[in-house]
Amino acid sequence: MSPRTSRVLAVIGIFAIAAGLGAAAMQDDGRTWKVHAKDRPQPDMVEPGRASTGERPGTAPSDAIVLLSEGSGLDAWSNGKWTFADGVMQVKPGTGDTLTKASFGDCQLHIEWMIPADRECNGQAGCNSGVFFQDGKYEVQILGSNPNQTYPDGQAGSMYGQYPPLVNPCRPNGQWNAYDIIFTAPRFAEDGSLLAPATATVFFNGVVVQNHSEFMGLTSHGSKAKYSKHDTEGRIKLQDHGDPINFANIWVRPLPERERAW
Repeated sequence: MSPRTSRVLAVIGIFAIAAGLGAAAMQDDGRTWKVHAKDRPQPDMVEPGRASTGERPGTAPSDAIVLLSEGSGLDAWSNGKWTFADGVMQVKPGTGDTLTKASFGDCQLHIEWMIPADRECNGQAGCNSGVFFQDGKYEVQILGSNPNQTYPDGQAGSMYGQYPPLVNPCRPNGQWNAYDIIFTAPRFAEDGSLLAPATATVFFNGVVVQNHSEFMGLTSHGSKAKYSKHDTEGRIKLQDHGDPINFANIWVRPLPERERAW
C-alpha cells in the first residue's frame, strides 16, 4: 500500500468515526429524533372550532384557553366596566383599557372584532382600538378601515407605527373581522441586550397581512420604537381609544418551543 493510499484511508476512517459519534449523539439526545422515527410522540387530536364569518363569530378549538365566548362573561379580564351580552364584549369609552388576568408568552391569539354599523370612521377617530401583547408593549392595530384613509402604519392589521398591512381585507362596519396572530416574544440577554426581536404573523380574515414581521421595539406613537428588557410573558391588552368597539370569540393557545428533528 502506498503512503498516499494510507493517508486517504486514514482520513476516511476519521470521518467515519466522526459520523458515527455524531449519529450516536443524536440518538442519545432526548431532544432529537431520527427521520420518520416511529416512536416519536404523536400530535394530540384537537377538535377545531366553528369558523367565523362576517355575520357570526366562530368558536374556539378544543385545546384553546377561552378568554371570551358566549358563556364566559368578563371573568378573564381586568376591567369589569366594559359591557358584555350574548358573547360580545364592548368597550365602554372612558373606562380604560382591559387586560387579561393571565399572562402569555409565545402564542396563537384569535380575536374577532366589529365596528358598529352606525360609526363614522375618520382617520384614527371614531373606530379605533388595538390588541397588545406583553402588557401593552406590542400592538396590532384595530381600526375601521373599509373605507377609511389614514397613515398606512395605522391601518387595521398594521404593527402600529412600524409596518402597514400587506393588503387591506377589512370588512365594512357592522360585520365581524377576525385576526389570527402568531406572536413570538423577544429574548434578552442578562445584560439587557436584545437576542431576538418580537415577531408577529397576522392573518386578517384569513389573509396574511404580516409575515413573520419583526417588531422594531415597543409600540409608540409618533416616535421611533426601541427595546428595553422585560419578561418573556405578559398580559394581553385591548385598548379603550374612546370608541365602542365590539369583541367576540377570543382565545389563545400557548406555543411551546419545538424540539429539534435532527
